[in-house]
Amino acid sequence: MVSIEKYIEFKKGLIPLILSVPHGGSLKCDNIPNRKKGVLGIDKGTIKLAHEFISYFKKSYENYDPSYIIANVHRSKIDINRPEYEAFSANSRLAKQIYHMYHDKIKELILYNIESFGVSTLIDIHGFEKHKRPPGYRDVEIILGTNNLASFFPNPLPLKERAKNLRGKIIKSFLKLNIPIAPGHPRRKEYVLMGGYITQKYGASEIEKSQAMQIEISDRIRIYDKELRKKVLITIAEVLLKHLSDAFIK
Repeated sequence: MVSIEKYIEFKKGLIPLILSVPHGGSLKCDNIPNRKKGVLGIDKGTIKLAHEFISYFKKSYENYDPSYIIANVHRSKIDINRPEYEAFSANSRLAKQIYHMYHDKIKELILYNIESFGVSTLIDIHGFEKHKRPPGYRDVEIILGTNNLASFFPNPLPLKERAKNLRGKIIKSFLKLNIPIAPGHPRRKEYVLMGGYITQKYGASEIEKSQAMQIEISDRIRIYDKELRKKVLITIAEVLLKHLSDAFIK
């Protein structure tokens, strides 16, 4: 039996919030073959960013520890945010075990939250490099992916309701701070990422009472600008706290 602790870091929290970090690991297991297709590089700094967020949350809000799950294995070996048939070499039994451990743990935490609190919110943390965005798109620091809100709500929302959910509240907060975020500008070409496999698999369209959102964070925030990173983490934490307090924590 594979020991999960070497490959995956996780903890069950005290509130119905889960942080997932699938692409930040640097562990290159020699006994797992390299993937042949897809993105092979890691989202540098996402693990550190997640721990900074958790630390801030715990210090600022007593007994508000979020759950988290972090993949330590390098993305060139396993891409957790892909369906199984393209996530790792089919010849690797170890890769398959690690992959299923991660997804089984996410589902376990979600079901625990739903049973304990009535709902669950999953934030899947990723990174992007600003210079790699396609030409002609608006320059942003943060990209939110919710599969056009399908990972928040099982049925389409009326347009007038679309800004009142967690995604809308995060967008509004960053626009007030003049920190560019997508989606966020109705008249400009947006670099929008809809959310990957994790967001799709564990959102409201698949699991009742579960919401999932992918947050893509620029390299400027993750790596280069410490003050901006602090401001971003505080802002997201405050929005999430208000969201959790209003909806879940009575």
